[in-house]
Amino acid sequence: MMEQQKVVISQDLRQSLSQAIAECKYDHLFILVDETTAHCCLPVLESIFSPLNTPPSLITIGATDQHKTLDSLSHVWSELQCMGATRHSLMINLGGGMVTDLGGFAASTFKRGIPYINIPTTLLSMVDASVGGKTGINFGGLKNEIGVFNNANCVILDTTFLRTLDKANILSGYAEMLKHGLIDCEAHWAELLAHLEDLDNLENMETLEKLSSLVAKSVAVKQRIVTEDPTEKGLRKALNLGHTVGHAFESLALERKPILHGYAVAYGLVAELYLSCIKTGFPTDKMRQTVSFIKEHYGRMAITCDDYPRLLELMHHDKKNTGSAINFTLLAGIGDLRINQTATEDEIKEALDFYREF
Repeated sequence: MMEQQKVVISQDLRQSLSQAIAECKYDHLFILVDETTAHCCLPVLESIFSPLNTPPSLITIGATDQHKTLDSLSHVWSELQCMGATRHSLMINLGGGMVTDLGGFAASTFKRGIPYINIPTTLLSMVDASVGGKTGINFGGLKNEIGVFNNANCVILDTTFLRTLDKANILSGYAEMLKHGLIDCEAHWAELLAHLEDLDNLENMETLEKLSSLVAKSVAVKQRIVTEDPTEKGLRKALNLGHTVGHAFESLALERKPILHGYAVAYGLVAELYLSCIKTGFPTDKMRQTVSFIKEHYGRMAITCDDYPRLLELMHHDKKNTGSAINFTLLAGIGDLRINQTATEDEIKEALDFYREF
């Protein structure tokens, strides 16, 4: 067990961030953004920083997951060094999961660790990447291959940032929320299946409040799990549902045409719910309801049986594995977890066949 990470679901970003900064004694303030959040999100914070005696130093990296690399990490370290960061400096990571993952890793390793605050600006980063202390970068063609566990001093969630997102990025985050519903309880899962169509107009305050409520439920599921198992020795493996196959899809897509992380998770859920049906008794009707929902909203990534060897190779490299076996989190029912499950290559190919045919 560890102390629960401080997560603020903010109704007033100025007040929330000012308080979080005031709680950190620092000598120099840095803000990490990518090229997109520099344009779309950083202006929102300018009035918060204007009263400060010393303006924050800005570090910018390229946008999208293809920049979640050692080169980008090295750039952040170099900028911190050149601009005089010390062990007592503070970094604010403003952006999606790529920024919070890479920024958290940069802060955790520079001078053996400086404090940082995450302000996630995408739905995916709000419900997944910014909470739980996982930081890191992609390496050698594999997702999140290098990183550390280290909590942010504070995570501030302000759903007004979601108005800057297109539908694809809303769907990307919603896939992780769907995963949280599946590992939580049937009522949570059913609510998520029922309300996606209600979220089309985020300029409407009632719609944004509904999404905020769903985000809060999703974050609560993840926080409960990571507080009990911060370094993924047991229960936290529940959060890997959909990710063994999903990360393989995502890594394969990086070699061709990248896809959003949440889409890869959605596709991974299809295959892993099928494995749950044949291996741990997950109800077929619940599987088909979930798969139909994914098919309707996410389509599918085109693969052929010729891709199976590469997908299996990528799954064998997954961090969750022990020895040569490919490790899965499966379900016997909604909320009924079965961690540390394995499947044969033939069973995985059967699940991939199901994915291609659904």
